[in-house]
Amino acid sequence: MTSRVAQTTIDCSNAYALSEWWKPVLGYVDRADDPNAAGHEECEIVDPVSGHSLLFIEVPESKSVKNRIHLDLRPTNCVRDEEVERVLALGATQVADLRQPDGTGWVVLADPEGNEFCILRSDAERA
Repeated sequence: MTSRVAQTTIDCSNAYALSEWWKPVLGYVDRADDPNAAGHEECEIVDPVSGHSLLFIEVPESKSVKNRIHLDLRPTNCVRDEEVERVLALGATQVADLRQPDGTGWVVLADPEGNEFCILRSDAERA
């Protein structure tokens, strides 16, 4: 027997704002039968292709340490460095630059609430 991931849940202080921030980063959308709104304590966004969802849940405590789990993002229609710049322009913060001179490596960013995630090389760059 096995299990499957039903969704990835992210604790936050403002579920609506953070779900709205992540939508353009990932190309996710609100569920048609359960749209998000300001003031909702739980907001879910979904990948319209794969069906994977991120659920943002408001919690009273603030983030205090490094994430123990994080998202690794692989650009689908540009290269890593272009995606890093795009996501920084959306409001991410750079935490660490682990790019290597040979083109390998990744960049660690944080969303507006400080949750870390990485931008990896695209499939084209890895080929």
